[in-house]
Amino acid sequence: MATDPKTRFTSRVRDYVLYRPSYPTAVVELLKRECGLENGAAVADIGAGTGIFSKLLLEAGLSVFAVEPNDAMREAAEAELEEIPGFHSIAATSEATDLDEASVDLVVAAQAFHWFDRAAALQEFRRILHSPKWVALIWNNRIETGSPFLEGYEAILRTYATDYLKVRHNEIEPDDLAAWFGGGMNTATFPNAQRFDFTGVEGRLMSSSYAPRADDERHAPMMAALRELFDRTAEDGAVEFRYATQVFYGVLD
Repeated sequence: MATDPKTRFTSRVRDYVLYRPSYPTAVVELLKRECGLENGAAVADIGAGTGIFSKLLLEAGLSVFAVEPNDAMREAAEAELEEIPGFHSIAATSEATDLDEASVDLVVAAQAFHWFDRAAALQEFRRILHSPKWVALIWNNRIETGSPFLEGYEAILRTYATDYLKVRHNEIEPDDLAAWFGGGMNTATFPNAQRFDFTGVEGRLMSSSYAPRADDERHAPMMAALRELFDRTAEDGAVEFRYATQVFYGVLD
C-alpha cells in the first residue's frame, strides 16, 4: 500500500472514474453566488484527481486550472475534459501549483485537502489568489449509519481496510479548518447518494486507497463479506450509498 498521497491512487483510477460520487450542482451554484463568480472566472481545482469536480465547474461556465500531481489521475481527467473550453491541466502539487501570482478567483479542493501539507498549501493559495482570497474545501462525507447496508459497509472497512481510520478525511475537525482559514469560515451541507448493483459496490470499495488489493490476503475475505452484505441488504438488486456533501468556504486572512 503506497503511503505517498501523490501515488496511492495510481492503481485505482479506473474504479475512481467509474464509481466515485460526483457532487450536487448546488455546491457550484453556492460558490458562484457567495464568491461573486462571473462566467469565465478562473478557478484552481487543487488535487483535481480524475476531474469529477472540475467537470461541474466547467459546466457552470467557469475556467478551470486542474492541478494534479498523479499522472494516471491527471490523464484520466484530460481524456474526459480536454475538449471542453476553459479546461487547463497542470502537473503540479498543492504546495507548488505552477500558477501565476494573483491569477485565480477561487481555489477549491474536492475530496483532497486532507492529503495536503496544510501550512505549505495555505502559503501557496494566498500567492495564487487575488483579493478577496476565496477558498472552498469540499467533501462527500459517506454516511455510516441509518441502514443495514451502510452500517455493514462501515464494519467491513474497519475490519479489513489497511489504514482507513488514519487517512479518512473526517479526522480533520471543523475547528482546525476554521483556524486554517483564519479570517472566518462558512459551512453548507447538501444531500447526495449513489445507487449500485454489486459490481458498482465492488468498484466503489476498490476505488478507496485503503481497500486491500487482490494480492493482499485480506482481499478475498473482504470481498466475501461484501457479497454477503449485499445479498442480505439489497432491494430490487441494488443498495444505496448516502453522503452529506460538506462545503467549508471563506476568505483567507
